[in-house]
Amino acid sequence: MRSVLSVATVPDLRNVVMSATDPAPELPETRLRDLRPTASPVEILARVVAVERREVTRRSDGGRRPLVSGLLSDGTATVRFTWWDPPREGVERGTVLRAVGAEVREFRGRPELTFGWKTRVGPASAAELPRVTGEEFPKKHVADLGPADEGFRLRARVVRVQPKSVTVGEERRVVHEGLLADRTGSIAFSAWSDFQLAPGEAVQVAGGYVRPFRGRPQLVLDERSVVARVDPDDLPEPAELLRATPKSIARVEDEGGGEAIAVEGIVVGLLPPSGLVYRCPTCRRSVTGGLCRVHGQVEGQADLRARIVLDDGTGALTVNAGRAETERLWGLSLAEVRARLRDLPDPSVLEEQLLERLLGRRLRVRGPGTKDDFGITLQPESIETIDVDLDAAASELAARLPGGR
Repeated sequence: MRSVLSVATVPDLRNVVMSATDPAPELPETRLRDLRPTASPVEILARVVAVERREVTRRSDGGRRPLVSGLLSDGTATVRFTWWDPPREGVERGTVLRAVGAEVREFRGRPELTFGWKTRVGPASAAELPRVTGEEFPKKHVADLGPADEGFRLRARVVRVQPKSVTVGEERRVVHEGLLADRTGSIAFSAWSDFQLAPGEAVQVAGGYVRPFRGRPQLVLDERSVVARVDPDDLPEPAELLRATPKSIARVEDEGGGEAIAVEGIVVGLLPPSGLVYRCPTCRRSVTGGLCRVHGQVEGQADLRARIVLDDGTGALTVNAGRAETERLWGLSLAEVRARLRDLPDPSVLEEQLLERLLGRRLRVRGPGTKDDFGITLQPESIETIDVDLDAAASELAARLPGGR
C-alpha cells in the first residue's frame, strides 16, 4: 500500500489515461449526490479525499492485478470508488479528476463508482467543482446522524478541538480532532483542513460525511467542507456537557461508550503498566526494555500514568489517567516519584504504593469513552474525588437489608 503521484506529475496522468486520439463519449456530467445504480456509464468530476493502492489475486490464473480505491467528493456527496488497472504513477489525495464512462454500482445500499478499461480518467481544475454554500443541504441535528450520512448541514457548538499528527501512507499530516454538540447530543469530528475552530464557537458545517470510528459515528470534514460561524441561539454551552449527569457503567457499556460521558465509582484496582512508565520520544508509546514497538531501540522518557479500574456495582471500566491527573491523585510529582525510585529500584513497588493511595476512593470521571473487546476505556477530561460519608453509607446499606430500620 502506498500513496501516490505528486501534483507536479499530474500531466503524466493525462498522457497515460486520456489522449486526443482516444476521444471520450459525450455523457451528461452527474453530481455525486445524484448517482444511482444504473446500466449506463456516467461522467463525474470530483476530488480524491482518500486513496489506497493495492493488488488483488486473479482467480483465473493467480496473477496480481493492481487497483486504487478510496473516496471521492465534489462537495455534494462523498462516494467510494475502485479504479482497476490504474496508471503506474497512481493518483494523489487532493487531485481533482474527471472520469468519463464510470460505472455506478450499489454496495451496502450506497452507490459506488468503478473505473474500468472503458473509463477515461484525467486531471481537472478545482475551479470546475460546484460551489457549495451549505444552504442547499437539509438541516439535521446530531441525534439524526447515522454512520453513512452525508449531504447535510449541522449547527453545533465546538466543545473541544486539538491538532494531532498522524501518518497517512508515507505522509505525515495534521488532523484536528474534537467534539461538536447541540441540544440533541454530541458527535466526535476529524477535520483534515484547518478551519481555525476554537472551543466555545457556534458553527454551521456542511459538506461533511459520517463514518464509523471505533464503533461510533464520527463526522469527517475535508477540503470540500464548508464551515461558517453562526449565532449560538439555543446551542448548549461547553460547560453544560461537562456537567452531564453521571450514568451507570452498565448503561455506558450498553451504549458502546460516548463522546462526553460521566460516571462515578469506587477504585478497585490498577492495570499494568501504571505508576512510573517510559515513553518513546517520537510516538509517545510505552517503552519496554528500551524498545518501542514502532521505532525500535530508543531512550525512553519518564512519565506517570494510572490505568484505574472503576466499579459502580453495575459494571467496571478502565480510566486512563495521564501525568497531571495521576500526580494530583497520588499527591506526588514525577520528580518526587523518580526520587523514590532511587531508594526503591523496583518500579512495581511504586505501582503498589499508587494502588494503596487510590484503592477504595470514590471518583467522578468525565470524558470520551470507547468500547472494545476489553470493555469501556475512558480518557478523562476531569477526575473529581467524591468524599464518602461512611456512617451514612453504612446506615443506608443496613436499611436495605432484611430486618433493617
